[in-house]
Amino acid sequence: MLNIVPLTAAAALRRQGQQSLLAAGRTATVSTWAQVPQGPPDPILGVTEAFRADRDPCKMNLGVGAYRDNDGKPYVLSCVRKAEKRLLDKSMDKEYLGITGHPGFVQRASKLAYGADSPALAESRVAATQSISGTGALRIGGEFLSRYYPYAKKIYLPTPSWGNHTPIFRDSGLEVGQYRYFDKTTNGLNIDGMLEDLQNLPANSIVLMHACAHNPTGVDPTAEQWDQISQVIKDRDHFCFFDMAYQGFASGNVDRDAQAVRQFVSRGHYVALSQSFAKNMGLYGERVGTFSLVCQSTEEMKAVESQLKILIRPLYSNPPLNGARIVNQVLSDSTLYSEWLSEVKGMADRIISMRTALKDHLVNDFGSQHNWDHITNQIGMFCYTGLKPDQVEKLTKEHHVYLTKDGRISIAGISSRNVEYLAQSIHAVTK
Repeated sequence: MLNIVPLTAAAALRRQGQQSLLAAGRTATVSTWAQVPQGPPDPILGVTEAFRADRDPCKMNLGVGAYRDNDGKPYVLSCVRKAEKRLLDKSMDKEYLGITGHPGFVQRASKLAYGADSPALAESRVAATQSISGTGALRIGGEFLSRYYPYAKKIYLPTPSWGNHTPIFRDSGLEVGQYRYFDKTTNGLNIDGMLEDLQNLPANSIVLMHACAHNPTGVDPTAEQWDQISQVIKDRDHFCFFDMAYQGFASGNVDRDAQAVRQFVSRGHYVALSQSFAKNMGLYGERVGTFSLVCQSTEEMKAVESQLKILIRPLYSNPPLNGARIVNQVLSDSTLYSEWLSEVKGMADRIISMRTALKDHLVNDFGSQHNWDHITNQIGMFCYTGLKPDQVEKLTKEHHVYLTKDGRISIAGISSRNVEYLAQSIHAVTK
């Protein structure tokens, strides 16, 4: 007797297509991937591609989220160059790291984030692993919460948030919700709406917070507002997942930029943290970061760490070596560390100075009647200009200034040579 195996839906679809073609008297092969739809282009990469195709000498690319020096060139930190040379001179091997990465790097990165005097670190209550930069850390955290957080399978993001947050967490198995954050009428923080939404979320919700230099708005809570946020999260038993991509790069001070994370831990929150060294050490292509989670005890930390290893092993087995060695060298050497603190402050100060110059040109040189205080009130690499989509389109088409459709600009793309032109162009489209 014949064993008849039922067709899968995909196989049935292919057969139906083949039969249709044959019935039409044509000979053809239906591709296995014929049903795969064309995906949309990446919004940031699309901006860069359009910028490269433009031949106008005044063109500006304000979409890319990478630091540029005052000549518009990629910047490699001096302390990084020196650390690389020292490592090269040691003729070290290229063996695999362990699943959780370079131990010295992970330890020193955690100390940088939580503070040298952190009780959680002193009591061995922080489970930490090296990650493939901040994106990888977020994915590890999303996967871990999806598997082991017992109260919810949904994470709430600020509105707006970094565009990659939603797909990262959805692909990790979490639903994604929103809470109010940015106030379009003031180009500042909607603290009342934020607190109200956090209060009304189901108890024990997972909430993502930007530790500093909120991307894309550049709007951060004040210390007093962080206190209010912490209290609501504590009252509702929410779990806070911090994304810290800009420590030191936002204000120029690594301790100030880690204030929110340390404040929450000191108040008894058992937070998760994504940490990146892409921006603050300029190690974009080295993909250096950590994921960590504050636990209640050493025993709990060991259990969490064991599951992180099990989670990571089939994802990418173990992380890259070179970038972790560089960061460890910088953080462990007092001379290089001091040089890094000076350099990261210099990068932050240049961005702050460009904010001031842009606002001054708009108000004082071109007499704009709009309120541009938000340019200097916001912080970090990005600024939410408040430009409308039609103004963004005119800025690009008529003035060759490239930015994302939501009006976000990268302040790092501005220099002393083009800031006046940018102000003139913004004034022209907002008059």
